[in-house]
Amino acid sequence: MLLPKKVAHRKWHKGRRRQKGVATRANSIDFGDFGLKSLSYGWVTSRQIEAARRVLTRYVRRGGKVWIRIFPDKPVTMKGNETPMGGGKGAPDHYVAVVKPGTVLFEMVGITRVSAQEAMNMAGYKFGLKTKFIEKIR
Repeated sequence: MLLPKKVAHRKWHKGRRRQKGVATRANSIDFGDFGLKSLSYGWVTSRQIEAARRVLTRYVRRGGKVWIRIFPDKPVTMKGNETPMGGGKGAPDHYVAVVKPGTVLFEMVGITRVSAQEAMNMAGYKFGLKTKFIEKIR
C-alpha cells in the first residue's frame, strides 16, 4: 500500500469533504493512452488505490504499463472504540488522497482500447466516487 515515508505534520485538519471547483492539476493524460478520470469529489484511501492497481495490472499482463497519478498523503485519525469524550485527537489510522472532479487517477498504455476500457471500468468500481474512461486525443 502507498503511504508517505515522512510527513511534516502527523495530524492534519479534516478540511472540507466537499470542496469547490475542479482539478487544475493532474487533469489530463500525460503518460499513457487511456485514463480513468474522476467525476466527483472524495477521499481515496491507499487500500482502494492498491485494489484498483491490482485489477489494472491483471489486465495489462506483460504488455503494457500502468501509472498511478494520485498519492495518499493526507493522514486520517481515528480514536479507539468506546473511548470517552475528550482525551484529544486520535492517532493516525490511514492515509487518503483528496480527489476533485477532473483528476486523472490512473493511466495505461500498451493494450487494446477494448481491454483498457474494461480494465478501467473494473478499477472504477473500487472507488467511492464516479469515474469515467478517457482516451488521449491525438
